[in-house]
Amino acid sequence: MKKLGTTWLALLMLIGTTCLAARMIQAAEADEKAVREAAARFYVALNALFTGDLGPMTQVWSHVDDVTYMGPDGSFEVGWKKVQANWETQAAKKLGGKVEPTEMRLMVGPEIAVVQNYEKGENTNVDGKPQVVSIRATSVFRKEEGQWKMISHHTDLLTYLKK
Repeated sequence: MKKLGTTWLALLMLIGTTCLAARMIQAAEADEKAVREAAARFYVALNALFTGDLGPMTQVWSHVDDVTYMGPDGSFEVGWKKVQANWETQAAKKLGGKVEPTEMRLMVGPEIAVVQNYEKGENTNVDGKPQVVSIRATSVFRKEEGQWKMISHHTDLLTYLKK
C-alpha cells in the first residue's frame, strides 16, 4: 500500500512539473511575440520620426535615467531627457524616407530582451539627395509594468549624420 502511495505521489509531481513547464513555455512564447511587436512599434516610430512626428517614439521608450542611445550620428546619450532631446533633433531634420529591419534575431528573458538586426532603406532629404541606410542595430527592451519598453538602441554610424 505504501508503494502505491509513493507511485501516485510521483505521478502527481510529474504532472505538476509538466504543467509548470508548459506554462513557462507559453509565457516565453508570449514574451517573444510581445518583444517582436515592441520592435515593430520602434520601426513604425522611427519612420514617423523621419516625417517630423516625435510622438510615437516617446511611446516606445522607457522614460527612466538608465536608458541609453548610441545613434548613427555618433552620439552617446544617457537618461531619458537626453535621449528624448536627441530624437527631437532628429525629428526636426525631417530626413524623409523609410527604414526597415532585416534579419532580426531575438534573445528574450523574463525581464530583458535583446534584438539585433540590420536597418535598411533610405533617407531622402539630406542635402536634397537620397542617402542609403544599411547599418547594424542592437536594441534592448525591458518589461516595465507588463509592457516591453526600449531601454537602449545602438547603431553603426551614417557618415551623412556624423557629428
